Amino acid sequence: MRLSARVDYALRAVIELASGGDGPVTSERIARAQEIPPKFCESILLQLRRGGIVFAQRGPEGGYWLARPAEQISLVEVVEVIDGPLGSPRAAQADVPLGAAQALQQVWTAVEESERAILTQVTIAHVIAGVLPEPVAVRLPLAAS
Repeated sequence: MRLSARVDYALRAVIELASGGDGPVTSERIARAQEIPPKFCESILLQLRRGGIVFAQRGPEGGYWLARPAEQISLVEVVEVIDGPLGSPRAAQADVPLGAAQALQQVWTAVEESERAILTQVTIAHVIAGVLPEPVAVRLPLAAS
């Protein structure tokens, strides 16, 4: 699975907001803390606001904050707000493998469904805590435990 730099930055910005304490956090602070180019960060935060992930307030006391608790925001929500719905590009291909390779189509579909399941189960709170849900954690190599 490949995620765009925009999605990576958006996830980092949301995580920064979730761990930033009480009150609004400025885009400058988020950009600095996560080493996101400032204009890019502002653009991403605007997209996240439009997608209902964050709230924004203008002015000297302004900034951004999460629209919901971190426990209620899954990674897939952020990905889809930024890059659109996770599709199934391989499963939708008209060029379906033939003969002995036909089962590849099922493999690609299973991979894509696994990606979606993981991104749906993991919340921003899981990432901050560094503790993944059990169905995701069991997929990790033993060395990562």
